[in-house]
Amino acid sequence: MTTTPTTDHRHAPDWIVLLIALIAQFMVVLDVSIVNVALPTMQRSLHFSLSNAQWVINAYVLTYAGFLLLGGRAADLFGRRRVYLSGLFVFVLASLGAGFAHNASQMIALRALQGVGAAILSPATLTIIVTTFQGPRMPKAIGAWSAVAGAGGAFGTIIGGLLTGYANWRWIFFINVPIGLAAAFLAMKFLQEMRKADDKDKLDVTGSVLITGGLASIIYAIVRSTEIGWGATATIEWFSIGGVALLAFLLWEAKAASNPLVPFRIFKSRSLSVSNIVMFLIGGVFFGFWYFLTFYFQAVLRYDAVKTGFSFLPMAVGIIIGAQISSRIIHKIGVRPVVFAGSIVTTAGFWWLSYITTTSHYFPGVIVPSVLCTFGIGLLFSPLATAATAQVDRADAGLASGLLNTSRQIGGSLSLAIVGTLAASRTTALLMTNHSTVFSLTAGYQRAYQISAVITLIGFLAAFFIPKTAGQHH
Repeated sequence: MTTTPTTDHRHAPDWIVLLIALIAQFMVVLDVSIVNVALPTMQRSLHFSLSNAQWVINAYVLTYAGFLLLGGRAADLFGRRRVYLSGLFVFVLASLGAGFAHNASQMIALRALQGVGAAILSPATLTIIVTTFQGPRMPKAIGAWSAVAGAGGAFGTIIGGLLTGYANWRWIFFINVPIGLAAAFLAMKFLQEMRKADDKDKLDVTGSVLITGGLASIIYAIVRSTEIGWGATATIEWFSIGGVALLAFLLWEAKAASNPLVPFRIFKSRSLSVSNIVMFLIGGVFFGFWYFLTFYFQAVLRYDAVKTGFSFLPMAVGIIIGAQISSRIIHKIGVRPVVFAGSIVTTAGFWWLSYITTTSHYFPGVIVPSVLCTFGIGLLFSPLATAATAQVDRADAGLASGLLNTSRQIGGSLSLAIVGTLAASRTTALLMTNHSTVFSLTAGYQRAYQISAVITLIGFLAAFFIPKTAGQHH
């Protein structure tokens, strides 16, 4: 199948098309982290229980992860412009609703809807880039997309801190409305439609529901295990439900689905398969990186929301620099060396960060290893995105980009749940032996970063299986 223009919109300058993609991707990634700094204030305002407060983050990430594959297929089947505008509409509408939420259940439901909008929108942004930029221009465009995708996480904490400290936590959601309207205006005016020439395929909604439900059940079991224990009947039941749902997903995709959400043929590309594994491992641990560091700044070092937000600024710069460097050297030295460098730098940063104490100074004890981590992940985004998408049919660009994003989001969901649970267990054990709260919390964060370093090291080893020709255009 081929991807062809389907409307007569006049050709827009490439920089405007790139801007349309980057604005939306920035909003989507921003909303993963912008809540972190505001969460304590939000919890008091809406009278959350502790478990409900966690689901303000989890509800967004889970629906984002579970429906990303559907979003990727939608961009291929129905057209990048139509899907971009649809996802933008859902995302902005849910953001507006979240800003007006009056209780925990409303907030969680609207965050879940935000995640659905993000899942539709995010793959469309990379599809726009892949179908617009060809040859040596593509790595540079993907580099810009990668920088925004990475920096959105850091800037989320900065913007969240400023809005919470100087305005109101509700503005962390309201801010999406004017940005979204500007993006919609540009897309309607300048973005040319493209979709598959043969659009007889249908969306696999059943597969999307199965994988989302399965992941949600497993992550809910992991999070609850901190309170009720791993051997509790409820924990085992939720794990079982999740396992059955994921098994049903695999069987459905292999046999029952006429147009599967994930055609397993795409995994014949070793470059795509290994890139997804590396992204699952290394990209995933960064959800915990932002989460634990935010609470370390506020609970241990006693930073306020504004100071916490600005503390992340050098990390945002680190991601941007890493992404720009990697996009410029990929075509000279290849994908694999850049992935090796990024994963080793990231591993070193996480291991160094595991030595934080209750009296660590921001410089050098916290900021230097943190910037190493973000510089490393900045190096990784562009080569992994290039390797995952460059050697698949252009008609499957949305699927490939959605799959890579899904790997990162699922990795983040599972990593945050597992690492968070182990960190909380470490903290609880020390509290029960009469250690101070601050000491116990810090020990939990240390454990989290130790585990993160091990995971990124495994990602480094997995990168050896990326083909040497990955990302090369033929």
